[in-house]
Amino acid sequence: MGPTVPDLIIRPLAVEDRAAWGELWKGYLEFYETTRPDQIFDLTFARNLDPGRPQQQCLVAEQSGTLVGLVHFIYHAHNWSQEDVCYLQDLYADPSMRGAGIGRALIEAVYDSADKAGCPSVYWMTQEFNYHGRMLYDRIGTKTPFIKYSR
Repeated sequence: MGPTVPDLIIRPLAVEDRAAWGELWKGYLEFYETTRPDQIFDLTFARNLDPGRPQQQCLVAEQSGTLVGLVHFIYHAHNWSQEDVCYLQDLYADPSMRGAGIGRALIEAVYDSADKAGCPSVYWMTQEFNYHGRMLYDRIGTKTPFIKYSR
């Protein structure tokens, strides 16, 4: 792991984060060679702040007042367990800050949140070409043999 980011704060998303969060999520989507319309940005941001939707969460990484990373995660029921499980859907760190521990800090914050919510499992997916991310994931998670299909 590279140097750590001094004064890194992991905290819940806040209303005043809209512009910076939008830039980070746009960067995440571009990394995966996709886009979403403005109304999806607005909807996703609103859902992540809605206290009536506690299953949908967002944490941000902040350094010296600037957002440098985000993670979106969703709690959901699972037919194989009594407890909910946690799906880590989106994880992104500002490319200029990669290797400094932001991704690890965000994933560990999700682990902590899931533990507090009584979720025994946190899982996520990534594309095979995400070699940089996978180097971290191989250290803090367990690769499964599952293959994703979609419609």
